[in-house]
Amino acid sequence: MADSHLSAARELHSFIDKHAVDNDGPTIAEPVIRALADAGLHGVMTPQAVGGSELTITEILDVYAEIARADGSTGWCLMASAGVTAYFGAYSPDDFTDEMFADGVPLAAGQFAPNGLGTPVDGGFSLTGDYSFGSGIAHASWVGAGMFTVVPEGQDGNPQLLFCVTPAANAQRKGNWDVLGLQTTASEDYTLDDVFIPTGATFDFFAPTRYRGGPLFDLGVLALTAIGHAGFAIGVARRALDELASIAKTKQRMGAVTSLADSESFLLDLGQLESRYYSACAWVYEAACAAEAAALAGKPANNEINAVRQATVHVTREAADVVRGAYLAAGSSSLRRGPIERCFRDIHAGTQHFFAGNAGTLDFARDVLTNASGQALENS
Repeated sequence: MADSHLSAARELHSFIDKHAVDNDGPTIAEPVIRALADAGLHGVMTPQAVGGSELTITEILDVYAEIARADGSTGWCLMASAGVTAYFGAYSPDDFTDEMFADGVPLAAGQFAPNGLGTPVDGGFSLTGDYSFGSGIAHASWVGAGMFTVVPEGQDGNPQLLFCVTPAANAQRKGNWDVLGLQTTASEDYTLDDVFIPTGATFDFFAPTRYRGGPLFDLGVLALTAIGHAGFAIGVARRALDELASIAKTKQRMGAVTSLADSESFLLDLGQLESRYYSACAWVYEAACAAEAAALAGKPANNEINAVRQATVHVTREAADVVRGAYLAAGSSSLRRGPIERCFRDIHAGTQHFFAGNAGTLDFARDVLTNASGQALENS
């Protein structure tokens, strides 16, 4: 099954790339969305119990990276949708998943940040909030949102951080996506105004209950979302390097008598870029496999989760440097509209996301110090 999903992703490469080149609109072309859905790629992480494929963590990474290699915006929207549907497929009770997955694995979008307040009402919450970065919202049938619950006056308790989902028709889209990169993700802002959210359509963001799906889901939202962002970065950087190698075979610098491929200076640059790429990718796969192994052993731990998060930060930042290096090495060929130019814009847009930011690095560094302190005590 895993091989068939990766093969399908590879077979779609030219189709996705052609639409990315021809697309002047604000959203991914509808035929591309349909092709991804028909190939079952939106369900690569979703539990089998609700119609998904529930692949292993490395198989999921491979699919995400392959689609992002064809087009960064398409890869970004795929991993965003696949994540949201997988979480509700795993962490929601049957009374809600029966509705959400009634017609198979749906397309979804949404922001995790708790930008809304959920007031308890009979059977759920009334949610109001303003959200940003609803990647893929133009094609989604469900929209997710983070919220803090309101503690009724006179009652004890603390607000909860919940993630919820609601039919996309309830979201008031603002259409304000005018950006440098990831231009066709339609990651626009949206508002939810006094929207009823049934209790079953929510889960505790940091401590969700797993109703279905395997132990992989015990890693939680942060680790599994990081995997999506890592796959995006891996795919975009791979495309830029592939395009650079292709250009080098025929391109000559002004005044040069041979192609770039015959230049030792260029070859040194290329070798260093490829080395940085493979090194960053290796840590992602190593950290992801360690986290999955811990989950399968019934021992998912913050150390493994934070390592996945930091490996994602690292590969995203390295990918940005690698793509920038490819952009410079290709000379004026990368200045014009084309794959390298698109990769350049998309990866730099990706570096602005939370999962490429400092939070993961800080948590990882705290683990390093804690583990080092413990090891020092053992050796003293």
